[in-house]
Amino acid sequence: MTILPPVISDGAHMWQIARDSGTLDLNSSYAYLMMCRDFARTSRLAWVDGRPAGFVIAYRRPARPDCLFVWQVAVDAAHRGHGIAARLLDDLVESELRDPSEPVLTVETTITEDNLASRTLFRRFAERWDAPLYTSDLFVAADFPDDHDGEPLIEIGPLTAPRTDPA
Repeated sequence: MTILPPVISDGAHMWQIARDSGTLDLNSSYAYLMMCRDFARTSRLAWVDGRPAGFVIAYRRPARPDCLFVWQVAVDAAHRGHGIAARLLDDLVESELRDPSEPVLTVETTITEDNLASRTLFRRFAERWDAPLYTSDLFVAADFPDDHDGEPLIEIGPLTAPRTDPA
């Protein structure tokens, strides 16, 4: 597996993986192209045997540059269960932790209550990084104009470095 920051042309692959995930809120194809252009440094695309296998899209919060907000993580159905999502997150956060100008100290995301796979991914991430995990209200169902479940905020940090022993 190879993990790289995406380039603009990878936006189509990321959109397709998100579309086929069956769980993610699908953004427009344009949004994925923009993410690859404007947030490539804080995003990753995994390649297995020359084909896109999964991605993470994240960005530094403007009001808190030491905080990395993970917007979406998705793995193609053919590659699930092989730890790709965890490796994508670790690769990205390790890179951002080493940023000499502003190392990442905290990771945030929002996850619906019923998304057990994502909740497990981030709980295990917190365990690997030996960092506390906090949950609080951020977007409640009433905030959404459609029939969307609430998205509680998951905050993990402060970060130091991942454990090297098996989780």
